[in-house]
Amino acid sequence: MRRVAISSAASSKFTKESGKSIFELACGPCIEILKESDVEKKVDAVLVSTCATEQYSSTIVSEMLGIKPKVSHRVDNLCNSGTNAIASAYSLIASGLCDSALVVGVEKAASEGNKLVWDVTRGSFNFPVHWASMFAKAHMRKYDTTEEQMAQVSVKNHKNAAKNPGALFRKPVSLQDVMNSKKIADPVKLLDCSAPCDGASAVLLLSEKKARTTENPVWINGIGQQTNGASFASAGDLTALDTARKAAKDAYTMAKIIPSQVDIAELHDAFTILEIIAYEDVGFAPRGKGGRFVEQDSIAINTRGGILGCGHPVGATGVAQVTEVALQLQGRAGKRQAGGCKTGLVHNLAAAGSSATVMVLGV
Repeated sequence: MRRVAISSAASSKFTKESGKSIFELACGPCIEILKESDVEKKVDAVLVSTCATEQYSSTIVSEMLGIKPKVSHRVDNLCNSGTNAIASAYSLIASGLCDSALVVGVEKAASEGNKLVWDVTRGSFNFPVHWASMFAKAHMRKYDTTEEQMAQVSVKNHKNAAKNPGALFRKPVSLQDVMNSKKIADPVKLLDCSAPCDGASAVLLLSEKKARTTENPVWINGIGQQTNGASFASAGDLTALDTARKAAKDAYTMAKIIPSQVDIAELHDAFTILEIIAYEDVGFAPRGKGGRFVEQDSIAINTRGGILGCGHPVGATGVAQVTEVALQLQGRAGKRQAGGCKTGLVHNLAAAGSSATVMVLGV
């Protein structure tokens, strides 16, 4: 199996309302990548990650970019769409079917596909904040996690977002701001929650032979994925996400590393409690100690502002996470650049953690 690397990565500015079509949004970061890449328009595969209902989207984007790829398709898996698309592109290249693949994640805040209305196991609680409330209450009961610890996640990620010109929210918040924000579903408050938005992110993947001719390739060293079902009935223990734990284990095994070797991570923080649980699921903190881990400074976490600070364009989120880690590993993250990053991790969830992807990237 051939090695695969990310050679280029880019993101659009995330906004509440861009005024652009889904296709125009998707082309933005792709054009940026194609301008800086010597592959020009000789791209073997174009994959679009989105929950939008527009059909034939990858082929439309390909035509707008002037690309005639061998392979063109879209991937939708709710919030986990982006990393699923990158895993698919990785497989096309690792198998030898393609030498290059352009993956773009794109979403509009009002995309119909963002709405999860079919799952009767969620009863009348079909908004994600209700699941976050259940996770938070379970973790607080079992491990004495506090609302203040959850609020610290929001403070940290909004502080990071202030350094990111593409983030939806550029204003830092204080612990008091978070604690005093409107309670949405006890104990989850407004500033514990992410916001849907318009945005797009893209990455260009290359085979090892092609990647060796580029500057600073970022290697995809490990991928782990797990799906336990589509409904909330598959959730199980609400203090941990079994999907993420299994995906992380497989990614570490494939990459031949342990959690302590990770320098930088993008963790799925659609709600503050999810980042705390993620600390434990990916092995950064012992079970039950995630609430205390938020104050650590050994691993750079959610440097772009995470989902809380940067915004949550659902189909683009996983690609945006990979983009941030790739830019950090290449030393191209600007004012938010973390020092000494050689190994990065991406943790991406969907639908209350019913599916998960974990990726390990390295230089």
